[in-house]
Amino acid sequence: MPNPTPDPELLRSLGKLTRGLSALFWGLPAALIVCAETARLAFIQPFEIVPALATNALLLYALWQMGSFQKQERPWLNALYNAKLFGLVNLGLCPFLFWFNRMPGQDYFRAAIFFLVISAVLFLFSLNAVLKQLGAMLPDETLRQDVNLYTALNRWMLVSWLFLVAVAIVIPNLVPAGLGLEIQLQMGRVELAALLFLGLAPLSITMALIWKTKEVIFDSVFGAR
Repeated sequence: MPNPTPDPELLRSLGKLTRGLSALFWGLPAALIVCAETARLAFIQPFEIVPALATNALLLYALWQMGSFQKQERPWLNALYNAKLFGLVNLGLCPFLFWFNRMPGQDYFRAAIFFLVISAVLFLFSLNAVLKQLGAMLPDETLRQDVNLYTALNRWMLVSWLFLVAVAIVIPNLVPAGLGLEIQLQMGRVELAALLFLGLAPLSITMALIWKTKEVIFDSVFGAR
């Protein structure tokens, strides 16, 4: 029997979904690199806050595109809403990166960047919830198992990252004044290495899940194979 004619509305929503996933895949590392360079390098100053705003806006555009898919699924829409909320916070706080570059002595700008970092981690956390809900709606059992496993791992690492940040803030106030400077430096290096691993590993895994989800949509729905 011939295959049934695909629903045009479904195909349009799947097309927007794949565009959103592609924008997320490229936007996540771009936002990380651009925002980090905006805060510390002088050559970004001629462009002012435009690159940071553009990369964070790209992430919001990606989530907005994905919102066209399965509008009747409440858990999916709730997960998207949470991710959009933190994305908006990131967009609103990212100009402080440029202003901190210009005036690094301002404690107000430093505090704003701290909240931006926390919001970015929560954005990545909520994005993993989005991928989990998306995997549950796609007809691929292997993808569903991988997404459930690795999103849970990502969220545990991100929670551990937040815990280590809290420890890094509290410990300097508890360390005895007579503790050697070398020991304090070694503790700082260990904390930095742990924070980098627990922050970058979930980002890498999230990008891999995004790419795999996009490929499953192409293979299973559009018949790319």
